Amino acid sequence: MSSAILLSGGIDSIALTYWKRPKVAFTLDYGQTPAETEIRVSKVITKELGIEHYVIKVDCSSLGSGDLMNQNAIAGSPSTEWWPFRNQMLITLASMKGISLGVTELMTASVKSDGFHKDGTSSFYQFIDDLMAFQEGNIRVSAPAINLTSSELVVESGVPDSLLHWAHSCHKSNVACGNCRGCNKYRQVMHELNAI
Repeated sequence: MSSAILLSGGIDSIALTYWKRPKVAFTLDYGQTPAETEIRVSKVITKELGIEHYVIKVDCSSLGSGDLMNQNAIAGSPSTEWWPFRNQMLITLASMKGISLGVTELMTASVKSDGFHKDGTSSFYQFIDDLMAFQEGNIRVSAPAINLTSSELVVESGVPDSLLHWAHSCHKSNVACGNCRGCNKYRQVMHELNAI
């Protein structure tokens, strides 16, 4: 089995990459504002760990919404950073590339708090795994940290501070804005880790 991971360069994906050591990592530039830094951080992490790294660029910015586009969220959005069907899109695009590399499992770094969105729940990952396995290519999708908090994932992974401090969680900018949900989560997780 050849495993791969969706690596955004955030706390959760860095920790899961360090813990599970997949053969391949995919970072996607789908038109989100912080793509440049997400790619830069992901390159540092994969180089340090000796993991093959592929950047997939597909401009979906005309379909985006909210903080990741520096726009107001569309009507009915559950949060300011909501991008419709984003996890489904990322999994599909990464799997399309993964097929040619012999990938049989694609891991995502969703954690317990991601259950705020339907596409961050265990049920979603069961559905998307069944759908991907049903199709030609038979790539399985997993979320190994879905029942952990971000802090628990970091502790479980054993990721060193030298890698974790590269994390970029900002939704709005290539330099941390300090006031989006991603930046707030980063501060909260670091505070929790320092209290352990």
